[in-house]
Amino acid sequence: PGHAGAMSEHELGAFLRSRRERLRPADVGLPDSGRRRTPGLRREEVAALAGVSIDYLVRLEQGRDRNPSASVVLALANALQLDTDERLHLTTLAQCSSATQLCPIVEDAVASEVSEGTLAVMDRLAPSPAVLLGPWYDVLAHNGPWGALMGSLGVLDRLPANLAAFTFLDPRARAAYPRWAAVADEQVAVLRDAAVRWSVDERFQALLEELQAEPEFSARWDAHQVARKHRGEKVIVHPAAGELRITYEVLRVDEVAERRMIVWLPADARTEEAFRRLTAPEEPVSPARLRVVGD
Repeated sequence: PGHAGAMSEHELGAFLRSRRERLRPADVGLPDSGRRRTPGLRREEVAALAGVSIDYLVRLEQGRDRNPSASVVLALANALQLDTDERLHLTTLAQCSSATQLCPIVEDAVASEVSEGTLAVMDRLAPSPAVLLGPWYDVLAHNGPWGALMGSLGVLDRLPANLAAFTFLDPRARAAYPRWAAVADEQVAVLRDAAVRWSVDERFQALLEELQAEPEFSARWDAHQVARKHRGEKVIVHPAAGELRITYEVLRVDEVAERRMIVWLPADARTEEAFRRLTAPEEPVSPARLRVVGD
């Protein structure tokens, strides 16, 4: 079961340091002398912007202090120009670093059954493809259209199916995603954010170990980019239908277990026709196929 108590004691400091190093002096209205040994802002510059001492910022970055107050967290978020997802991530890191008992604890949430209601909703969304994902991209369930499209790409060959594993470990992913780098960036950012809450789950750790053997993954992981998936656009290349342009919406099904339903919508007439043609059943569509982590 996942909670954040086992995350690295340096995770908070590593995130703060990575956000400091991505900023340039011009980003915060400071002059740039051009003589900097390391990328980004200096500690003293961030400390001045946040109104904290340099020594305290050093202790936070080195993991020697993991109990910043709410006002310090807010001041650092402002100084480092964090976006909404990054602010949520920093808040969770600070909370879990100082009081692990306040971190999310989920008892068998990922392995529990998908409700009949959720399956029925996905089934009724056809011909729009829909998939239910767990917090680290395990495919928990999908409707017929999504299975027809992604199964032909090889996504469902691995059991349990996992989108991040397909992206980084399956050579077919490069052909399936012409914008592979953007897909990879997004997935690692979502996994980075999820790691705060799921770091002790053995299944999550096993997936991370497998992925971190790939340089393309490990380089992105070390960059500490974080995001929570909301909506967006993607392009996939289907072996029969060619290039499909898709917009997607993310629906939160279970906030505690962090399950999310992704619904694909056609972004152009060609993709809409492909959805109908590729997913039109020759016989009544059976209920959405269930994929439960651990089966």
